This record gives sequence, C-alpha cells and structure tokens, in this order.
Amino acid sequence: MSTAYLYDHVRTPRGKGKKDGRLYQASPVWLVRTLLQALQQRNALDTSLVDDVVLGCVTPVGEQGADIARTAVLDAEWAETVAGVTQSRFCASGLESVNLAAAKVASGFEDLVVGGGVESMSRWPMGSDGGAWFMDPRINQKLGFVPQGVGADLIATLEGWHRADMDAFALHSHRKAAAARAAGHFSKSLVPVHDIAGLLLLDRDETIRDNATPEAMSRLEPSFAAMGAMGFDATALRKYTTVERIEHMHHAGNSSGIVDGAALMLVGSKDGGAKAGLKPRARIRAAAVIGSEPTIMLTGPTPACRKALAKAGMAAGDIDLWEINEAFAVVPMKTARDLGVDLDRVNVNGGAIAMGHPLGATGCVILGTLLDELEQRNLATGLATLCVGGGMGIATIIERV
Repeated sequence: MSTAYLYDHVRTPRGKGKKDGRLYQASPVWLVRTLLQALQQRNALDTSLVDDVVLGCVTPVGEQGADIARTAVLDAEWAETVAGVTQSRFCASGLESVNLAAAKVASGFEDLVVGGGVESMSRWPMGSDGGAWFMDPRINQKLGFVPQGVGADLIATLEGWHRADMDAFALHSHRKAAAARAAGHFSKSLVPVHDIAGLLLLDRDETIRDNATPEAMSRLEPSFAAMGAMGFDATALRKYTTVERIEHMHHAGNSSGIVDGAALMLVGSKDGGAKAGLKPRARIRAAAVIGSEPTIMLTGPTPACRKALAKAGMAAGDIDLWEINEAFAVVPMKTARDLGVDLDRVNVNGGAIAMGHPLGATGCVILGTLLDELEQRNLATGLATLCVGGGMGIATIIERV
C-alpha cells in the first residue's frame, strides 16, 4: 500500500439554495466545470495525468444525473482519458469521494484522482430522487423512518440539552464564520463563480449572518414539531422508551442551511504528484465508515471517529482540529461530548449552520477547510466527520507533511 497525499483543494462559495440565491442560474455541471478549470490552472496541471474524477451527489437527477462527473470532465475540456464516476453516500458523499480517491491511490491502481462533490439544491431539492427510504410505506415502517430533524430533537432530549444550548452553538457558528471570512481564512481555496458571459455570480458564502442575535434566534419556531405530531414522534418513542416526549428544539437558525455548492480535492501518490510537478500538503492517515441506528440516524460520527482513530493508532487528544458537520447543532455538540473534545477545537471557522450544507459537496468542503486551517495555524493533525442519512457515520484523519 502506498500513501495517499492531498495536493490541492478548491470549492465554490455556498449560495442560498432558493430561486433567489446567487448560484441558482449556475447549473451543477457549471459549478464542477468551474472548479476543474481552476484546479488545472492553479497547478499548471497536465490533466492527462489524472486517472479519474470521483464525485458525490445526493440527488443525482435531471442536470445532476447521468454521471455528472464524466460530463463535467468533458465540459471543462480536460483530457478525454480522464474517467468520471458519481456516487452517493447521502450527506457523506463529498468525503466518501475523497476517501475513495485515496483508496484508489493507496492500492496502487491509480496515481492521481480528483474527489469531491456537488449539489444544486435550488434547482433539484432534497428528495427529488425519491427512494424507498422515503417513499415505500413498508420500508418506512420496517426501518422506523423519521425525518432527521426529529432525530436531532430526540438526541437533544436524551442528552438533557435545552433550546438555549442549541441557539448558543448556532450563534457561535455564525460569529466564527463571519470572523474567518473577514480574516481571509477561506480565500486560499474559494473559487468565485461567473456566468457564461464572465459576469460574477458569487464570490463569498451567501448565508453567513454577521448580525445574528439571541433575540432573533429565539423568535424562530421549531421546524420539526408538526412532523413529530403527524406520527413521527410516536415512531421514534417506540424505540426510545425511556423518553416520555420529544422536546422540539431545532429550527432554521440552529440547523444546516440549504445551499448550492461544489468542492474538489486532488489526491495522489508520491510519484504521481512528482510527475505532475505537485507538492503534497497532507496525507490521509485513516478513514472509516460505520452503520448506526437508523431511526435516530445522526449518532454515527462518534463510532466512525473511534474506528478511524483506532486504524491510525491515535486517540482523540492527538487531533489538533476537528470538523464535525453541523447538520444540526446537536450533532457536533454530542460528538464532541462523547469523545471528550473541547469545542474550542471544533469547527473553528464556523460550519454548516452558518454557511450551509450542499449535501453532495459538504464532506469535501470541510476536509478542505480543515487542511487550510491546519496550515494557517501551523498545526499537524485534523479529523473531519459527518452524520449520514440512513444511520451511518464517516470520518477521515489527515496529517500535514
């Protein structure tokens, strides 16, 4: 087995995932094309040296369907010899793509692979692709399906947290993201998106609220109480019998935002990078995926992190910085509590509550953010993790070189 190195990372800004969002007029292929061209230009990359592009997309329908990875490779005018494959591991798809790219490299089968993801949630809303998990009543009943927000509220109830705890975490996410943007911490990897005429569409994350306040947060209605009353609370409580009722605490302000975005990571072997004239920035120490309880659905990060740490021969205290995706405020809060990690080392530049969660891309986004911040702070090790639909978890450990 050879070592898989990270050579470069690029991402688009994250645009509000509505028709009035700044990236609504950019097709998902256009977002990936923009990043492929940027990756080529900033590295003077001979694209014929790249073996494959592995792209995550959670809702692969319409413009995002039919193997968008290969379509984008051709649209970006990369070498025809570069293959492309699209996959979905729900919210973990972007990080799964990087891990698959790393596995291809570590196996020796390939030398340079691009991993990443894309999601245009303004054009193709979450759930547009259906699936038995959502649409088949027999599967719903057998697996005890509830919407993720109900699961998040159940976790908060079980952990003894209150809405004020969730809101405080969310406010801190916005403030950290605003401060990081002002300090230029995102500029190293962020690639502005222009339209076909060259006019700027977006050059900064669109949903950070610099002026978020506790008062404004407190006025937001819980988003999942009505769903719970429809019968989903009862479904969850049949499994979690120690809880009398679920306290609904998550809302639009302390849950991840719906956004458009894309991200890519260039992964390669030592020889593959040298042949392309590239200098490695980090190596992947370990990666792991696990399955977790599918009704509550959001508890996968803790066991995934423990599995990856064991593979790397490390403990949680050996990790300098953490990126725990903010699908809901309770997820990073619980993961950090479970692992004994100080929240001062978690999502130091804010997270998806402030900047949004472009489903197929987020895992690659947070890994790239982690890499950039390790360099910014001259630190060595980082871990990125996400909860995953269907009850799964994923984790990846990187170390600077």
